[in-house]
Amino acid sequence: MLAAESVLLRRILTVYVGRAPVSGGGTGPALRRLEAELLGRGHVLSPALHAALGSLVPEELAAAHARLVGLADDLLGSNRTHVPLFRRFPRTVPRDTEALYVDRVFAFLLQQPDQPCVLCGEARTVFPVSPCAHLVCRLCWDGSDYAGCPVCHRRIDADDPFLRPVRAVGAAKAPVPGSLRLLRLGTDRAADATAVVDSLLARRTPLSPQDRDDLLTLLPLTPVGQGRLPEEIPVRETKALVLGALVGEAPDGLPVRKLLTERLTTATDVLRLLAVLSGGDAGLVTPARFTSLPRPLRRELLAVLDGLPTPYLVEDVLRHPTAWKRVAEVLHPFERHARHPRAALAFAVLRGTPVDPGTAFGAALLETAAAHLDAVRVDGVRIRPATWAGRLEQAVAEGDAGRAAALAGERPGELVRRLDLLLRPYTSDDLEPELEKALLRGLPKVGPGPLLSALGALRVRAEDRTGRRRVFFPRGEVTRALSVAERRAPLPAGLVTAAVTLLQAELLRRFAAGEPYALSVLDAGLVDLTVPFTERSTAKALVTVPRGSMQTLPDGAVLRLFLHWTEPQGNRTDLDLSVAFFDAEWRCTGLCDYTNLVHGTEAAVHSGDLTSAPAPQGATEYVDLDLERLAERGDVYAVPLVFSYNNVPFEELQDAFAGFMALPAQSPRNAFYDPRTVRQRFDLAGDSQVCLPMVVDLDQRRTLWTDTHLPSTGGFQSIRSHGGAQLATVGRDLWEQFGSGSRTTLWDLAVWRAAARSPEVAVVCREPEPALLRYRRRPEEDAASFAARVSSMEETEERLLHPDPDAAAAELASGTRVFLATVHGTCRAHAGLGHLLPAVPRTRGHLKDPGPRDRRGSGRRAQQYLREGPRTAAVITGLVAATVPPWPARRLGSPPREHSPGRLRRKPGRSRPPGTTGVPGRLIHQLLRRRLRGEPAGRLRGITHRSLRSEDVHALLVRLGRSLPDRHRLLARPPSPVARTRPAPRRGPTGDAQQHLGKSQVNQPAPR
Repeated sequence: MLAAESVLLRRILTVYVGRAPVSGGGTGPALRRLEAELLGRGHVLSPALHAALGSLVPEELAAAHARLVGLADDLLGSNRTHVPLFRRFPRTVPRDTEALYVDRVFAFLLQQPDQPCVLCGEARTVFPVSPCAHLVCRLCWDGSDYAGCPVCHRRIDADDPFLRPVRAVGAAKAPVPGSLRLLRLGTDRAADATAVVDSLLARRTPLSPQDRDDLLTLLPLTPVGQGRLPEEIPVRETKALVLGALVGEAPDGLPVRKLLTERLTTATDVLRLLAVLSGGDAGLVTPARFTSLPRPLRRELLAVLDGLPTPYLVEDVLRHPTAWKRVAEVLHPFERHARHPRAALAFAVLRGTPVDPGTAFGAALLETAAAHLDAVRVDGVRIRPATWAGRLEQAVAEGDAGRAAALAGERPGELVRRLDLLLRPYTSDDLEPELEKALLRGLPKVGPGPLLSALGALRVRAEDRTGRRRVFFPRGEVTRALSVAERRAPLPAGLVTAAVTLLQAELLRRFAAGEPYALSVLDAGLVDLTVPFTERSTAKALVTVPRGSMQTLPDGAVLRLFLHWTEPQGNRTDLDLSVAFFDAEWRCTGLCDYTNLVHGTEAAVHSGDLTSAPAPQGATEYVDLDLERLAERGDVYAVPLVFSYNNVPFEELQDAFAGFMALPAQSPRNAFYDPRTVRQRFDLAGDSQVCLPMVVDLDQRRTLWTDTHLPSTGGFQSIRSHGGAQLATVGRDLWEQFGSGSRTTLWDLAVWRAAARSPEVAVVCREPEPALLRYRRRPEEDAASFAARVSSMEETEERLLHPDPDAAAAELASGTRVFLATVHGTCRAHAGLGHLLPAVPRTRGHLKDPGPRDRRGSGRRAQQYLREGPRTAAVITGLVAATVPPWPARRLGSPPREHSPGRLRRKPGRSRPPGTTGVPGRLIHQLLRRRLRGEPAGRLRGITHRSLRSEDVHALLVRLGRSLPDRHRLLARPPSPVARTRPAPRRGPTGDAQQHLGKSQVNQPAPR
């Protein structure tokens, strides 16, 4: 039940109280604490929910408190431990990553047990850390700042004395402007679950992984879970998912035979059901290991296959040959071939079974084949398929456009999918009569997904796109982008116009069905949202955004990217969060990753690279992007990338997610994970190691949501060594693909629906100046012309400049039945009657936090504002959540430093000449070779941490066969055998807890 409540909270922001309210609970302070915690997480209680919680007895309120806060934390990802490598990020991040690397190399290669620190020369300050056992100086590396080993960056055990606590000072968190989510009281959990399930079943596009999980979670609470299915489930994958849940755990009295016969209309439907029953994917993207079935169910499925038309049955079986061969091992179709002859024939064609007319089985197959010559043909001792697709390909190859159009018209879905191919032989501006007849006859039978995809791709085919690239998104467990050079010649403009007109006319016909509206109110921001596609592989996200959509970033904010993961037991996993920057020509201008922690003048700051994430804490990485500073230095595009450095797929991780926050630019920042600022959070899942979630336009302050996975080869795991060329190509191709207009948008759908069913349309515009555009259909205009005029946002009947066009639209629509399509949701319907009320200025339909106030009585004032009704601007004051103490200053008396205090300064007059190392290269080379082989390094006089420059280390590592990216990961290797036991800490002269090496040693294999 808790899982169902979590789904309903995320989808419809509904909370359910355990029992009927009881007056006199006396839980005022406890309720205020709950309000404060929810406000700190960006949620606020509605008046009804506040009253219901306030009437509970203390024990029930405490249980509701824990449940509700836990659900909110799980939704935002704030129930994890978020501690980056530098705990005082971003203030203490080293500005010189190369100098930090040199210090780490020296500590790794030269430091020996019972010897002074090679960096500062201090004795009795070097001790091992757990679990990596690297020798770390307590003076050179600040234990109150690091969360991992300073040498290899692995997470340190929580009880290691190197980690020093951060002293709390008690500063309060600054208020964060932004929207709040209004939680309402749910009274009927089953009714709400039924409404959500019905909406998912009615969707005409495949469900995302998150939607599929939600459907299965809520299904037992609904009538559908008892076998009462709606008349139509448009998407076959969704239908297979529901049928699999019902057949797998059949309720009492469920008519399985009738259900299967009515709902399974193709052979692929049967295959999807078998995949679901075996725990596989209903989309048939990943192969499933089919399990054995009960004999009655096996016979029912064979009967369903035998009742299908033979041509469609044979073609569907050949469409997934490998899966059907595995299914044949489960169904045993030849066992009862006399009862199911057509099913046996299809499997004989699939397997290429030799036919012997002298046997009863062979004679029966030949007799069945002779009765279905439109589907098969006999070729010697085998039966071959005669498919519709083969005849169509032959007609296209021979250039017979009329025959190809007639064949394509037999299957409307394939007609629309192959429309571009069918149009290529034409050189005139007129459609072939046979093709036009096929379109007019078949378009009403085509689903909305293929229809919209064909319309978007076809309307740009008249452009000469030679030299550009085409981007494909093939089906898969995760969405991958494949791009090829555009080699197709443009189609004649008149031909494209004629085909697009037919497709658009069909959409307008469908939208015109239904009761008309007196007015339509459209948001011009819908032009940035694409129609969802390939949803079956979208990431589970806090805010569901269609792939290819644009979002505007908050003004004056710092964009904080975050990554959190927990590695599986016994498998160390290193995920990395990197950002590459490009100019307007997509030339790489810099990086912010583990090789360069600071980009520009703190325009981008990385929190450090943690190379392990043991449970239960896991690991967290941040990257802060100061948008104004990045734009000032000439960076135009920022491309974040999340990848698995050691190639552990995301699907093997216990918990992995990423996202971004919007932080105020002027307020102080620390490493605290503030759930109030989270704007997007998405899971990392699937068989993938590299994820490109979005592309940021720093100039226009917009993001392109890509949600695309890249191959682990091609330099994406080492952007610096490949110069960012591959990533630049991918980013440019995605940017041009989604900006080319080849994808239909929600603006297109809204305009077509409004033009088909409304005589007047009002468009809310916010750029370049706030205005309300009014359109009225003219007497001579048809729906297509009216839609074209509204879509262009020109030739308006009235242009009303208004500081708040949302309020103007609400006033215009008051008291009328309207069609509303908006992005921000500032107009609200009253009691479901369609009447629009004045919206709250600049709040976008949410409650806005104006600034800090006294926290006393904040909950009462919030409820008072909410009770005043929808016409009152709802403003909540006094939002004060738990305080976050600032990090304390460094050790008293220590000089200012970036990452390693206590360095020995070079004596005056002893500086090296420029370009020299100070140590013979032969000795350094010998030292590095010994260390890489795991041999004792020995002692070399005169070598200090200043004797070796980063360039020398790089050159020597290259000479030793180390590539450039490996030099940053060399330190993650285990050290050579040294004393690894940790005795009790002792007090040093400074009072800090220190360690010394004991006599016992635990030897481990030397590194290769």
